[in-house]
Amino acid sequence: MADKIRLPASYGGIMQYYDEYKGKIELSPYTVIILTAAVVIIVAILHRIGPSIFGF
Repeated sequence: MADKIRLPASYGGIMQYYDEYKGKIELSPYTVIILTAAVVIIVAILHRIGPSIFGF
């Protein structure tokens, strides 16, 4: 009788990661959207009036 060969369990290519990285700064999605909109508005204002202020 032949010896049985045991193969490792197969998960069908699905990887599971249980380690979650917690950063020191946590921002809500709402805060990120507000900050992004503020940066866009500041850049647009500086693009419009920046040359007259900085003399470019």
